[in-house]
Amino acid sequence: MADLNIQKILGVKLSDTSLLERALTHPSKSKENYQRLEFLGDSILNFLVGEFLFKHSSKQEGELTVLRAHYVSEDHLSQCFDELNLSKFVITGKSMKGEITTAIKGDIMESIIAAIYLELGLDEARKFIVDKLHIEDFESAEDDNFKSQLQELVQANFKCTMKYETTRAEVGFESKFYMDEDLIATGYGKDKTKAEQNCAYVAIKKLFEE
Repeated sequence: MADLNIQKILGVKLSDTSLLERALTHPSKSKENYQRLEFLGDSILNFLVGEFLFKHSSKQEGELTVLRAHYVSEDHLSQCFDELNLSKFVITGKSMKGEITTAIKGDIMESIIAAIYLELGLDEARKFIVDKLHIEDFESAEDDNFKSQLQELVQANFKCTMKYETTRAEVGFESKFYMDEDLIATGYGKDKTKAEQNCAYVAIKKLFEE
């Protein structure tokens, strides 16, 4: 792995690069992979994004929740992953055939955050998140996390349980959204995340915009 190159891209200087290498290693390659780091990175990411928005925005709780959901979503993390051109550094097993999905990209971004935190501390993790996830642009952020929007709207307007049932289809995935036992909407996508986001979009249109 080109340690100096990726550190330059990430904007960090690490004396020990073993955690960073683990953050870039998929389970298909080794037992020493990113899964435990991802667990920690997810918590750090949610905390630091919430902290930044709380300090810099006057929005109320519901709006802050939706905005945070945008920045910690797989789609946004995947976009940031692509901007940093990290694919060439990811270490996968032969079974993956070089395929790096949106979900994997999101997992690796969270794992990198955990590696930075463990090696350099919370301030450096905070700096990385603000700089590389473009959180300072939150006022102009386009909220495309329809699952989060739908959850906020349903919780504010209905008393019911919500669930998605997502299964493989002939092409990609099919997702169905239920409120209690009632089927509200169906959506499709090339992966599970896209299918559920598209399903949520259809549900919002049906429930709140028709």
